Amino acid sequence: MSAQPVIDYYLSPVSPWTYLAASRFRELAARHDATVHLFLVDLGKVFPVSGGLPLPKRAPQRQAYRLQEMARYSRYLDQPLIAQPAHFPPSSGLAGVVMAAARAHLDITDTLRATEAMMARLWAHDEDIGTADVLISALNEAGFDGAGLVADAQEKTEAYAAEIAVDTERAIEANVFGAPTFIVDDEVFWGQDRLELLDWHLSSL
Repeated sequence: MSAQPVIDYYLSPVSPWTYLAASRFRELAARHDATVHLFLVDLGKVFPVSGGLPLPKRAPQRQAYRLQEMARYSRYLDQPLIAQPAHFPPSSGLAGVVMAAARAHLDITDTLRATEAMMARLWAHDEDIGTADVLISALNEAGFDGAGLVADAQEKTEAYAAEIAVDTERAIEANVFGAPTFIVDDEVFWGQDRLELLDWHLSSL
């Protein structure tokens, strides 16, 4: 590898596919000594300009296949995943704001770990990541100052929400249409099932 690779990582806080990819991506990035730039994406803004549809508006065939794929990948990866959590979507967008706060205060490895911990509460435990108590508990369990990060997010909600809006616009300009998406130079890798290709691509640099 001639130079340290740079990966732009576009994450949706409420995407089950991002949850499935998160820890494997962190390990992959570390293995390649890659610099990771994390961007938080509001898919509700991305879908209308990229041909995507929110889940309730998708054809029944697509919704049924999504559930099968989630169950399959949960078994294949031996990773717990509740395909239809009662708390999806979350009651608020607080998780994304707290992820932005984590990005502001932690290094990238710890930021990635923090996002993993928060997403797991929704997709592995069916807890409402729109509530402060759930996020504090998730972050504390992962070894972070959950109360401090959530308090910072609540105090600076407007500023962090503006950062997410900028990240989302960047995603649209980069032709991102779903999450997770990983971009290396002009190579776009969409989906948790593209991590093997991302690994192969980084090995070829």
